[in-house]
Amino acid sequence: MNRILFAGLSSGSGKTAVTCACLRALQKKGISAASFKCGPDYIDPMFHQRVLGIPGENLDLFFADAKTLQRQIACYEQRCKIAVLEGVMGYYDGLGGVSDRDSTWDVACATNTPVILVVRPKGASLTIAAQVQGMLSFRKRNQLAGILLNGCSERMARLLAPMLEEQTGLPVVGFLPYVEDASFESRHLGLVTAQEVGALSEKVDRLADAFLQHVDLEQVLRIAATADSVSETIKSEAALKSPDCPDPPQFPAPDKECLRIGIAQDTAFCFYYEENKRALRQQGLELVEFSPMEDKKLPEGICGLYLGGGYPELHAGKLSENSRMRHAIFEAVRHGMPTIAECGGFLYLQKELEDADGQVWEMTGVLDGSGFRTNRLQRFGYAVMTAKENSMLFEKGESIPVHEFHYWDCTQNGTAFEMKKPVGNKTWEGSVAGSSLYAGFPHLYFLAEPRLAERFARAAAKWQEKQREKAL
Repeated sequence: MNRILFAGLSSGSGKTAVTCACLRALQKKGISAASFKCGPDYIDPMFHQRVLGIPGENLDLFFADAKTLQRQIACYEQRCKIAVLEGVMGYYDGLGGVSDRDSTWDVACATNTPVILVVRPKGASLTIAAQVQGMLSFRKRNQLAGILLNGCSERMARLLAPMLEEQTGLPVVGFLPYVEDASFESRHLGLVTAQEVGALSEKVDRLADAFLQHVDLEQVLRIAATADSVSETIKSEAALKSPDCPDPPQFPAPDKECLRIGIAQDTAFCFYYEENKRALRQQGLELVEFSPMEDKKLPEGICGLYLGGGYPELHAGKLSENSRMRHAIFEAVRHGMPTIAECGGFLYLQKELEDADGQVWEMTGVLDGSGFRTNRLQRFGYAVMTAKENSMLFEKGESIPVHEFHYWDCTQNGTAFEMKKPVGNKTWEGSVAGSSLYAGFPHLYFLAEPRLAERFARAAAKWQEKQREKAL
């Protein structure tokens, strides 16, 4: 499958805007595309989905091996002509900031994807050539195949392009100028979510028009066509699967009778890996969306809850004022409904939560802690967590890679797991786990341990059977 990866020298290079512009430009030309984001990111795939109308996926070598990433891409080969990948941070920035492991470069090599480097020329000219030369020589295998100048005027592009091509040997595929009223705003976790961007489709249309005018799309497609195909083994595996379920169940699925899971979905709770949703569906679970901010009761007939991450701290007042929903969730969890609550969902289960203005609001009260604001990222990045006892999702001694990204903290973070950074010796305790609950700041990734989805489905089935017995 043809594929291209947009990477940057650093965060803030405009990779998301360029990726969205390219995706919409491909749409305008009638070229079907799939999108992927390198690393543990929720927000950028939301933008990809809003552009394409199909979910974006994550490619993360900390959570999965190279073959799994190749399989994720290969499964779109029957439906799409090209895969567009977006990098994360700087190209070589990996674990702990001191390694290239699990970096964008690592993903590019693992998937053998050619890379176009997105460069902002602001305040530099010939120095850009030196930077790119350093990128080319830093690793023997670099995957770099082109340069795209971003936020660049036509006059500057005409000056820089021939110089960069001569000095680096890489083609400059074009430039994306500043497009008025088409920027994406940021906040403490990065970009604001796609659903919060006003007139997003119109903004992306303007970016795509500029992309088509100033970037040689045919040259981008020629570069994408140099990507080696995935192995025949991977292709054969992919061909056997449903287009909507690129990854087959790794363990026997439970009874396929409809098991409904309530999944929180609104501007307060919107951080979910598409791969996690798919893993749950593969286990026979129907994901029923509801809004903790707007809805007054939980969906009918559910036998489990999934409360993802997001921005509950920015909507604490509205969440608190919806007392009927808070009470419904309190009663459901208290009576043993299987529940997964990650990061924002974990804060929502606490007794109270401080908002961005310092006001404290009542939450569900399932847990006894208080969520509060801090001025820096807490326990940021990848970690490995090991279960200290058996619980709904874990057996004692099992370890799984996870990720944390949050500015808010909690007075009671739990002690059910031992947490350790993959680089260095930092350790701590965290998360709450019981026979029907997982709640904590770490985000889980079900491709890293497929048994998590299976166990959650099994717990949901047991809950449903228990409710039927009570009704007799």
